[in-house]
This record gives sequence, C-alpha cells and structure tokens, in this order.
Amino acid sequence: MKWTVRRAVPADAGRIAEINIEGWRAAYRGLLPDSYLDGMRYETLRERWSTGLRSYTEPAAMFVAVGPDPVVRAYAFVSAARQETDRHPNLPTGELCAIYADPRWRGTGAGFAVHQAALGHLAAHGYRHAVLWVLAGNAPARRFYEARGWKCDDVLQDLPLGGEPIPEVRYSRGLQESRT
Repeated sequence: MKWTVRRAVPADAGRIAEINIEGWRAAYRGLLPDSYLDGMRYETLRERWSTGLRSYTEPAAMFVAVGPDPVVRAYAFVSAARQETDRHPNLPTGELCAIYADPRWRGTGAGFAVHQAALGHLAAHGYRHAVLWVLAGNAPARRFYEARGWKCDDVLQDLPLGGEPIPEVRYSRGLQESRT
C-alpha cells in the first residue's frame, strides 16, 4: 500500500487519540496494569493532542500516514531530546517521542512511513543523533526499531504508570544530513 505522510493538524487529534488508545491497549496489555489501559479516555487524549498540535514549535513535529481513504492510520512525534541525560555529548540530539500505528494496519508500512518522515525532519533541523524509549518487555517494538538501525544503549529507567514502575530501555542511532 502507498502511504501519504503529512504534518498532523489539530483536526487529526481525534483520530490520533483513537490510535493512541488502541495502540497502547494492543501493545501493552500484560506490560502495563490493565486498570491503567482500561482507564485511558478518548476525550482526554483528544484534547491533549489538539492542544499540542496547536502549540508545538519547531523542531517538535507530528507526522501522520494516510492511505487512499484519507484516514490517519499511524503517527509519529519528534522533538529535541527531552532529558539532558539523553543528549549525545558531541552531537545535536533529537528524540522519537511517540510512534503508533492503528493495530489493524500494522505491518502495512504506515509505521515505517511516519518513522522515516520523523527522522528526516530531525535531520533536516540539524540533529545528528536520536534517541527513543521503549518498554523493555515490548519485543515487537524493539524488533521494529532494530530493523531500522536503532541500537539498544542498555540505559534503563522506570516509567511510573498506574502506580507501578515499568522498565523502559533507551535506543539510539545516528541521523544522516538531509539531502534535498
């Protein structure tokens, strides 16, 4: 399938919220507390994404993949590295903060398409290194990242969700200068 990738706009917030909830419930059941996953609310996430899409400033950006039916099927959000400890000592460092595909559309290339657009955006804004955090137990996501050149740094942190610490591991990779 051919995917069209574009910058997300506030009108996409509802669909992004749906993918966020469906993606988390599909990927994290058994890794996060059921009470947390079941407690995710569409209205809350729609408002959060809508507000964010109205206020993000470069280099922060969100990309969406749409098919021929113009429905958003995947999204990715990037920014400058959010934590000082994630920054490379010598290279400008960006972060892949979020990437999700509608579970019904996984394996179709939608996630790959937004991944490439997001990393291209970081490179075009001068970033030469990127990081991301993934739940340590999320083997499918880790395989996705590793197949796309990400390397596990073996840096761990706990994500405090639902009252339980959930182990996350950091991945990183170099970024190529954008050639346009």
